[in-house]
Amino acid sequence: MALRSAAAQAATLLRLSGRPAVTQSLWVPLARRSISTTQFASDEVREGLHYAESHEWVKVEGDIGTIGVTDHAQMLLGELVFVELPDTGTSVTGAEKFGSVESVKAVSDIYSPISGEVVEINSTLSDSPETINSSPYDEGWLIKVKLSDKSQLKKLMDNKNYSELLTAEAAH
Repeated sequence: MALRSAAAQAATLLRLSGRPAVTQSLWVPLARRSISTTQFASDEVREGLHYAESHEWVKVEGDIGTIGVTDHAQMLLGELVFVELPDTGTSVTGAEKFGSVESVKAVSDIYSPISGEVVEINSTLSDSPETINSSPYDEGWLIKVKLSDKSQLKKLMDNKNYSELLTAEAAH
């Protein structure tokens, strides 16, 4: 029900703004809910991470990628109350949904920036999903994936390009 309500609100906002209603994830409509025309002062964008347009990040160490949602995304979502993650051993595919987060505002899908097999999930999030709000890049990571194709990282943004995306989104 919350998803349907959030989707209806997003569709209404998009119709009112004159933008097409086609998006890759709910992050984009949530981003358009902001009435600010500048990047949020508290948006943290870290060096050394790879970023997806859908506002997920991945940190690669060897052949393992740790995935989470960005500071910008957690801020737009608001207080998180539930996280749905895949089981270990599950295969994830780059740019496809692997889970969801629910906030007091909406339910949003989470997309994997890379393909591979889930080797670990952040089990502390089942009892404390708000950890994503307080520490999106450290304790609030979502899953760890054994990469199946490192070349996919070339399609993701570095911190500079991601910062530029946030600035462009805020201008709309």
